[in-house]
Amino acid sequence: MSVLNYDALTYASSKESLSSVTGKTLYSFVQGDIKDRSKLDQLFVNFAPDAVINVAAETHVDRSIDHPEVFIETNILGTFSLLQAAYKYWMDREKPSTFRFLQISTDEVYGSLGASGSFSESTPYAPSSPYSASKASSDHLVRAWGETYGLPILITNCSNNYGPFQFPEKLIPVVINKALSGNAIPIYGTGQNIRDWLYVEDHVDALLTVLLNGLPNRQYNIGGNSEESNINIVNNICNILDGVMPAQKSYKDQISFVVDRPGHDLRYAVNFSRLNKELGWTPKHTLRDGLEKTVNWYLANQDWWHALLAQANNGDRQGKI
Repeated sequence: MSVLNYDALTYASSKESLSSVTGKTLYSFVQGDIKDRSKLDQLFVNFAPDAVINVAAETHVDRSIDHPEVFIETNILGTFSLLQAAYKYWMDREKPSTFRFLQISTDEVYGSLGASGSFSESTPYAPSSPYSASKASSDHLVRAWGETYGLPILITNCSNNYGPFQFPEKLIPVVINKALSGNAIPIYGTGQNIRDWLYVEDHVDALLTVLLNGLPNRQYNIGGNSEESNINIVNNICNILDGVMPAQKSYKDQISFVVDRPGHDLRYAVNFSRLNKELGWTPKHTLRDGLEKTVNWYLANQDWWHALLAQANNGDRQGKI
């Protein structure tokens, strides 16, 4: 299977993350923006893909609050541009039935849950932040291209990803960074917001499962079966660090609660029974196993994420969780 990676290389990207595949015969890289329609058209002709996986997106909720226009441009207009290019290519090739356009989305499009229940594929969209609203909009565009134009599309909505190579503005790498640097570990509100955590390798496995076996024009939720509050995630990371890199006192002593962010959803929980029943997928990693792997990876790769932090203009919201 040949792969073409088309990436704008924004602040959250690093070519160092691709060192294990760079130079491989079946891997190609092109730098570019999904809003660049002419470049997309040429890439489709040159590479002749059997499928498109749209992972391109601005994803950080805090950044979307400060600069929503970037999220509208990339997540909505960029998806529109990619859809148009994919549709033209599909039509020019006389509508091959095996072609797929896979849209990678988030459980945040569903809004917030109370103390019970979970999101299913039939849950109405109710986004709370500019980020989730932009992803909801792009999902609707993809679904419309499937219904109106017949483009063979798939949509997946995943829970919170974590694992190696995650840009260090997300919760888990932020905690590791703050803990090791001796700085306060700031947590929004009381830290009781609950998320379902999905290890990145499980997510990739689910995406390949959907791409290869999913029914066209079908939506699939992907969850990690690992609900946990933010404060418990932070405490668990501190416990792991206390064991593998003990300091004079517990890293938990660095925890600091700060004013909550606007529109902070209380709880997400993902029902992925459709994916399990139809395609036989289930996550392989427990939360404890995934957290231990993640912490150990960040400890062993400090040069990677220190370099990213040094070159990124993270703004005053970076680091709050």
